[in-house]
Amino acid sequence: MSLVKLVDPVAAEELGRVHFIGIGGAGMSGIARVLLKRGVRVSGSDARSSDLVTELRELGATVHIGHAASHIRDVDTVVVSTAIRDSNPELGEALKQGLRVIPRAAALASVMAGRTGVAIAGTHGKTTTTSMLTVALQKCGADPSYCVGGQLVTTGLGADEGSGTVFVAEADESDGSFLMLAPDIAVVTNVEADHLDNYGDPRAVHDSFARFADRIGSLLIACADDPGAAEVARLARSRGLAVKTYGLAGDDYRVTGVRPDGFGTVFAIEGMGEVRLAVPGAHNALNATAVIAVADALGLPFEEIRAGLGAFTGAKRRFEAKGEAGGVAVFDSYAHHPTELAADLRAARDVVASYSGTGRVIAIFQPHLYSRTRFFADEFGEALGLADEAIVLDVYGAREDPEPGVSGAMVAGRVKLPAERVVYAPDRAAVPGLVAERARPGDIVLTMGAGDVTELGPQIVARLG
Repeated sequence: MSLVKLVDPVAAEELGRVHFIGIGGAGMSGIARVLLKRGVRVSGSDARSSDLVTELRELGATVHIGHAASHIRDVDTVVVSTAIRDSNPELGEALKQGLRVIPRAAALASVMAGRTGVAIAGTHGKTTTTSMLTVALQKCGADPSYCVGGQLVTTGLGADEGSGTVFVAEADESDGSFLMLAPDIAVVTNVEADHLDNYGDPRAVHDSFARFADRIGSLLIACADDPGAAEVARLARSRGLAVKTYGLAGDDYRVTGVRPDGFGTVFAIEGMGEVRLAVPGAHNALNATAVIAVADALGLPFEEIRAGLGAFTGAKRRFEAKGEAGGVAVFDSYAHHPTELAADLRAARDVVASYSGTGRVIAIFQPHLYSRTRFFADEFGEALGLADEAIVLDVYGAREDPEPGVSGAMVAGRVKLPAERVVYAPDRAAVPGLVAERARPGDIVLTMGAGDVTELGPQIVARLG
C-alpha cells in the first residue's frame, strides 16, 4: 500500500475490537498502546518479535508472529501499516469479511478525537519537535497523550495515554496520510522535496501541506525561515486561518543569539528571554521555538516550558550518544535526507568546537531507498562534504527493489572531499575497522541513515576500545 486511500476516521469508541497488521512498527505499536490503555481489545501480527511486541503483550494484546488469514477472527476494525502489501493474507481476509480497514493515520485520528489535538508536520524535525513538546508539557504538569515516530529518552516510549486534555502527534506526510488528521493546532517545520517515489514531483509535496493546513481547526505555527513552510503559512492566512511564525525571520517568535554550549545550545526569543537546551544544533533552537509557540497557544507559562525544554535530552536515533572510547565519541542519527545530514553535521561541528576545538567529524552514511538515492545523490554528496571524512555504505532498500546502477557508490563519488577521505564500503562489517584506522582522540563519529546503520554504533565503540 503506497499512497494510502484517504478515509474519514471514526471515533475511537466506534472502532470496536482492533487488529493491527504490522503491529510491531513504531507508529502502529504506539496507537495500539494508547488503545490498550483505554481498555480496547487489541490484537495484531508482525513478521518478527521485538521489544515493542513484548510490551504490547504485557499490556494485554494478542500478537501473532507471522501473517495468516486465521488471525482475522473476532475483529471489528483492521489497521494496516503502509509497509503491508496488498497480497497480505490478513488484509485479504479482512476485505473478504467486509471489515472496516483503515490506515495507521486514520487510527491515529480516532484516538486524537475528543482531545485538544496538536500535530507536528514537516519534511524534517517532526520527531524531535514532537518529543520536545511532549517532554516540556510533561515537565509542567500537563501530562499529554502522545504518539511520536521515535522513542523518548526520558520514558523509552514512543506513545502513551496521559491524563491531560492535550494529544500531541507526529504527522507523517510520507504517504499523504496526514491529511486524515484534523488537529486544533499544527506546526509546519519545513516543506521540501522528499518521498518523490509517492508524490512524483516537489509541487505535489507542497500541495499536500497546503491541503493539510486546510484541516487545521484554529492555529498554524510555521517556520518563517523555510520557504516552503512560509508559503504554506501565506496560503493558510489568505484562507482565513490564524497563523503565527517563528524563526530568525519570525514575526511572532523571533530567534536571536543562537550559539553552541558544550553539547547543548543557547538562544533567545525576542521579548521572552533566553533558553538553554541540552541538545546541539541551530535547528534544535528552531524546534524548541515551535514548542514555545504551541505552549503559548495552550496558555502555559513560558518559565515552565523553558524549564521543560532544558530537561529534554533527545529522542532515540536523533543525535543519540552511543558511547565513547579512546577519546572518540560516537553518535547515531536517523538523518536520511540531505537537509537532515547537513543539519546534523553542522551540529557535530559545534560540539567538536565546544569541546576540543581540534577534533574532526567522521560521517558514516547509509542511503535509504533506491529512489531517494537516485533523486538526491548530488545533494547527499554536498552534505557529506561538511564532514572531515565520509564512509558511505550501500543502499538500504527497505520496501523497494534494487535499481540497476543505483548504489552507495553514486553518493560516495559525489562527496566534495579529497579522495583519500571518502570510502565506499559496501561491506558493512568492515566499517568498525575503517573507523578505528582513521579516528583519533577528540573526533566525533556520526552514523546516519534510516536503515540498519544504527547497529554500527556499539560495534564501533567496542572496536575503538
